[in-house]
Amino acid sequence: MRKIFLLATLILTVFFSTAQTSDSYILLKPDRVFDGTAMQAGWVVLVKNNIIEQAGAMTFKLPAGTQIMELKGQTLLPGLIEGHSHLFLHPYNETSWDDQVLKEARAERTARATNHAKATLMAGFTTVRDLGTEGAMYDDAGLKKSIEKGVVPGPRMIVATRAIVAKGSYGPKSQSPDVELPQGAEEVAGLEELSKAIRSQIGHGADLIKVYADYSFGPNGEVQPTFSELELTWLVGNTVSSGRKTVAHATSPEGMKRAINAGVTTIEHGDNGTEEVFKIMKEKGVALCPTLAAGDAISQYRGWRKGIDPEPERISTKKKTFALALKAGVTICMGGDVGVYTHGDNAREMELMVEYGMKPTEVLQSATSVNATVFGYADKIGSIKKGMLADLITVEGDPSIDIKNTRKIKMVMKDGKVYVKP
Repeated sequence: MRKIFLLATLILTVFFSTAQTSDSYILLKPDRVFDGTAMQAGWVVLVKNNIIEQAGAMTFKLPAGTQIMELKGQTLLPGLIEGHSHLFLHPYNETSWDDQVLKEARAERTARATNHAKATLMAGFTTVRDLGTEGAMYDDAGLKKSIEKGVVPGPRMIVATRAIVAKGSYGPKSQSPDVELPQGAEEVAGLEELSKAIRSQIGHGADLIKVYADYSFGPNGEVQPTFSELELTWLVGNTVSSGRKTVAHATSPEGMKRAINAGVTTIEHGDNGTEEVFKIMKEKGVALCPTLAAGDAISQYRGWRKGIDPEPERISTKKKTFALALKAGVTICMGGDVGVYTHGDNAREMELMVEYGMKPTEVLQSATSVNATVFGYADKIGSIKKGMLADLITVEGDPSIDIKNTRKIKMVMKDGKVYVKP
């Protein structure tokens, strides 16, 4: 009996000894490191399993068995964060939004979303804030879990499930008033239904709540506010008490004002924002996710030949309002409304942010540390420093000089696992 006990003790000792020495180390040696705030020269980054163990000058001793990655000619960055995505949509020049919502089976939409998630990750975006399934119910929560389990590859997901809209304001719309069509979001009327929708979405896995503060449902199709400031304040209060954030689709000055005063975290789009509105946003610390690429894509779908034809009013207005937001000092998030255009083409938004007036370094900050901070994940992602999750990418060249280099992906690491090898 004593021999059996000793044998068991020996086996357990060997097991735990092996377990304790099974850590995996990778040393990344790029030409330069963008740490989420500034470009650093002479840095290396040591990854232990899925955590950044060291970041800075090579002043530490390497653990035995460390794998060394020589990344000549490359810049190391935190994994990029897509701030406004719809993984369950695909480009509108392929299939209209109405037809996607009404005619594509949820199984097809989920299959597409799986491909979109992989394309997003391979493009260097290791986290995505997905702002609504647009009729695919709570399937984003299921996709998120599938990615977390390793069933399919994809970015970390911050999901909104179903956006909340005022009854009668959203779409698709029927040509007959007698026919009610399935909606691309959850309709509510009154505070009771609003509360029920918030709690239901949280129960189904929502990480945040998205609301449409305005929409094009006026008598002549013009954009009008869809909720009162009281209703929006009620929504924010109920959401915040759950430890979650709120985001608002808003394009009109009044819709933006109501959402800002209610206390939302971000305004999505902000197409017609004014100097007054952006001043209030700055004062209240509300960030703007401008979605420049969506308008650019839709304008081209409608026939605009960029660089040849005069700019459509939509584009020139967007440039003016974006400039006003920058002048006011509003925090700018990086999010393009990808899904309107091709998933994996996420860098399109970053290029337009530079084209419309931001410096490349500022855009890199928006796509990393700024997004992480605004979304509430700055303790985990968005920066390269000891203790952060090992979500890291490398690109060819220096993106702080030429933002287009963000397309030249050489390596993608998420949670310490390499998906694209240099």
